Amino acid sequence: MKVLVIGSGPIVIGQAAEFDYAGTQACKSLKEEGHEVVLINSNPATIMTDPGVSDALYIEPLTVEFCERVIARERPDALLPTLGGQTGLNLATKLADAGILEKYNVRVLGTPLSAIKKAEDRESFRSLMREIKEPVPESWIIESPDQLREVLDLVPYPCIVRPAYTLGGTGGGTAHSTGEPLEVGQKGLKLSEPARKMVERSLLGWKEIEYEVMRDSAGNCITVCNMENFDPMGVHTGDSIVIAPSQTLSDQEYHMMRTASLKIINALGIEGGCNVQMALNPDGFDYYIIEVNPRVSRSSALASKATGYPIARVAAKIAVGLTLDQIDNQVTGTTKACFEPALDYVVVKIPRWPFDKFATGDRTLFTQMKATGEVMAIDRTFESALLKAVRGLEVKQKDLRHAKWAGGQEADSTLKEAIRVPTDERLWAIAEGFRRGMTVQEIHALCKVDPWFLNKMEQMVRGENDHIVEPTVFKMVDTCAGEFESQTPYFYATEGQTFDEVLATKK
Repeated sequence: MKVLVIGSGPIVIGQAAEFDYAGTQACKSLKEEGHEVVLINSNPATIMTDPGVSDALYIEPLTVEFCERVIARERPDALLPTLGGQTGLNLATKLADAGILEKYNVRVLGTPLSAIKKAEDRESFRSLMREIKEPVPESWIIESPDQLREVLDLVPYPCIVRPAYTLGGTGGGTAHSTGEPLEVGQKGLKLSEPARKMVERSLLGWKEIEYEVMRDSAGNCITVCNMENFDPMGVHTGDSIVIAPSQTLSDQEYHMMRTASLKIINALGIEGGCNVQMALNPDGFDYYIIEVNPRVSRSSALASKATGYPIARVAAKIAVGLTLDQIDNQVTGTTKACFEPALDYVVVKIPRWPFDKFATGDRTLFTQMKATGEVMAIDRTFESALLKAVRGLEVKQKDLRHAKWAGGQEADSTLKEAIRVPTDERLWAIAEGFRRGMTVQEIHALCKVDPWFLNKMEQMVRGENDHIVEPTVFKMVDTCAGEFESQTPYFYATEGQTFDEVLATKK
């Protein structure tokens, strides 16, 4: 079978290189099954467009016109649209709506376009959630500036403005007064295709939780990874510090939201990977479904690397008809892809923002993503993984000290504002708050970061002058927490442990 794969195009602010990682995996996975791969991607500066990754490569604009030319020339049997991010999904939808896929007899692999539209279209998604009795925030669907003006007096403030069919929250934002939704909303209507967005009740301060879920055509489902955002609701997850697995959820909360994620992916009929984003009340068991990405996303890349489970590779094989129990786990070599990964370590992701290149840019973070990349660190504890990730950012700060706050040169009132307002520097402002004697309760009241994380940071600040030299050993990432022997694991370094799993493997 000849399969057309759509790439994600250029790397821009609000979109990092995670889709190149996923697309490359998918191309290799399809070729493993004996399929011929045709790739169209406008960005030559990717691994996906390297010679040999695909059988035929077209570095052309990702438009309906150029894509039709490729289809007319190559005559692919099928199209795989879910590995190129939002760009790939939108282009596939346009090709279907224009009748091009039907004209050239090209079938869509994996998740049907009807399911994609249900997940991406705000009104359809909201209706489906109500059908399956999953809670969604109170919201209003807007399709024109006139409708936007009509709801200005109805919505509670602050409110969230969410566009449909855009990447990284482009065209969205938080509105704190009646004039702001009009300004944010009119911009979003221009960027959304079709022009549709949602004004939604704000859940600022609630916990943000994500589940990465896989489903095959036979209805088999697993959760690959659950992730917890350090930053509460109000900051795009691509701009949030993220921890995997979740650290502050009770067992009841974890399973409550896991069950909801599996219920949603089944209701949508997803075939492949899916990311479910939820808000959880920090003072109770209330939760809301925020959105679903019916495709490989930036969170999929994080979950894949964090667990060792190759989400894009498995999703591509599901798309061509294999089921989870038929796909080998490449890491263990002995188990199948239907085994849920287990983590016996902590993963911390910190976004990398381009403010060193755009020094006068607005550093405030909200629902529209500004990061262009991220770093990921693995260790045995949250504290160690966090410090590893800070060192990996390649910024001037190598720990939780920041020259901006050194010596108390900024007033306490300025520091408190830096803790309250989400920016790329808030992590260091929180640490400085502890140095100046602020309590966990005081800092939590300002930023709404979970007290568990704040307690850990307070302990880190207290011990930052301690210099303890401990042996460095290596531990294993094998998708199964040592339950099965793994043939191709990878390793991370950690201190304070006595058992080196590299040496044990060599024996």
